[in-house]
Amino acid sequence: MTGPWLLPFSQSLCTLAAATTGAGVAESALPSAWWTILLAWLIGSTPFGFLAGKLKGIDIREHGSGNIGATNVLRVLGKPIGITTLVLDVLKGLVPVIITQQVVGPDHSLVPILAAVATILGHNYTFWLGFKGGKGIATSAGAIAPLIPIPLAIALLLWGLSFAITRYVSIASIVAAVSLPVTAAIQAWRAGQWDWPLLVFTLFLAVMATWRHRSNLKRLREGTESRFEPRKKREGASSSDESAS
Repeated sequence: MTGPWLLPFSQSLCTLAAATTGAGVAESALPSAWWTILLAWLIGSTPFGFLAGKLKGIDIREHGSGNIGATNVLRVLGKPIGITTLVLDVLKGLVPVIITQQVVGPDHSLVPILAAVATILGHNYTFWLGFKGGKGIATSAGAIAPLIPIPLAIALLLWGLSFAITRYVSIASIVAAVSLPVTAAIQAWRAGQWDWPLLVFTLFLAVMATWRHRSNLKRLREGTESRFEPRKKREGASSSDESAS
């Protein structure tokens, strides 16, 4: 039973699917797989960074940048917990999309895309924390891995290069996100197959990542954005400053 409150939502998704991927796809996939989108949203809403802070007796939102994402956890709580949070954030994007693909089969691309959007929005606006969450980069990477692996690989390469040059996680994340619609379009053009829902999805990712980093962009313009430094290096620098004073 889907309940009457889900009918308009399901019908609107069917209309969108019919317009982009064919009416038969919409009718056969969405009504039976709506629950995978809800599941994706619930999994994406799990705030692993916040929970990691609580395990250490702190509210991660009151430390560092105040973000619950893996980068801030790494800065504040160190490498083991930070890397664990990163892996969990990636998995909460990856697992719901894979589950959805298994449910709807390989011939349906729209429903897995909607599941990816749901888990990313769940992370970025988690209801557990008053609809305030992370910036969604790690979760987005996990969500798009089964959908567009080649553009993702290029985005990760660009992320690494941008970070190595600037040492700004924010710049690296925006560069990687903006590259997705470009590389996805080039891939579609070369293959001669235009999956418009997928291309719109990559554009959504680029816009969402840029929007979620708007405070970072403001600090970059003002020259107050912090470059990433390992926790031990920062603590060592602080000790040196204290000794000098």
